[in-house]
Amino acid sequence: MFTAARIAHYASLAAIIWRMTIELHAPDVALTAMSGDEGDLIQRLRAGDKSACAECIDRHSAGVYRLALRMVNDPHEAEDIVQETFLNAFKAIDSFEGRAGLGTWLYRIAYNTALMRLRKKQPLYVSIDATSTGNEEEGLTTPLQLFDWCCLPEEDFQTSEARTELERAIAELPETLRAVFVLRELEGLSTDETAQVLNVSVANVKVRLHRARLWLRERLAGYFTELASQATEQTAHT
Repeated sequence: MFTAARIAHYASLAAIIWRMTIELHAPDVALTAMSGDEGDLIQRLRAGDKSACAECIDRHSAGVYRLALRMVNDPHEAEDIVQETFLNAFKAIDSFEGRAGLGTWLYRIAYNTALMRLRKKQPLYVSIDATSTGNEEEGLTTPLQLFDWCCLPEEDFQTSEARTELERAIAELPETLRAVFVLRELEGLSTDETAQVLNVSVANVKVRLHRARLWLRERLAGYFTELASQATEQTAHT
């Protein structure tokens, strides 16, 4: 019988496994506060300093690219989004109010740019900014296969096959959940920063992140249960 603690363990397991197998975010700069150095950079950007533009791109382009790639799953299109993001940011730098960090603001521009491209491809796509109605927990399911993945040797999580499976699962997340998961779990933004990027409430971010973890748990259950079963059999024969 699975206790509430055990279910909670499985709910976050996908994110934990992801951290174990992939070199995740390690954002280039902290996003939580605008330092004096960042304030100076913004002033130089507003003055049209070309070296400031290059410095801004150098600091933030990697994170912007990762977010774009996760959203559109196309390296060439992600590169276009990066270029468009910085062009739009430099044009609008005078309107930047500094209520969030520069990196957070750039993530928001990149996210909106990627979302516009997704909407062009999917005209019936429902806005991820739309406030959810009804019971946010509706539709959450418990995986049919529950197995204690913690019994797996650590090297099983580090194979190229496991990485590929995890990458595929992330790519298959619905856009409404993928954006939150990428920003929070992979890029390391805080809940508040993620809410600012997506223009949703903090509560909405928490719900979406919870649902993303449950979705990944369900998606990965079969693969890792099979690995766990094989590990158990090998242990029994030794």
